[in-house]
Amino acid sequence: MADSTGVTITHFDQGARGEYHAKVDGSDVIGRLTYSLVNDVITADHTLVPPEIGGRGVAGELVKALIEDARKFGYKIVPQCSYVEAAFRRHPEWADLRA
Repeated sequence: MADSTGVTITHFDQGARGEYHAKVDGSDVIGRLTYSLVNDVITADHTLVPPEIGGRGVAGELVKALIEDARKFGYKIVPQCSYVEAAFRRHPEWADLRA
């Protein structure tokens, strides 16, 4: 189900690697945030939002999903991706999640 922004996030957990996918209502294009997981540390390595769905808060929704899961499962995050790094700077309340 899509949230109020019209973005639906799906998490694909593949063990040591994983992805969050963002689907926007009315589009077949998918935004992605990829990561690797070692022990309890997630390294967020790429956030990709194609231009067709850009400007709608898709990247922000992907990062929010990552943050929610990190809190839920007790993970720390290495924001290797520049977008995730910038999101951490904008949200000092997430500082406890930084590895």
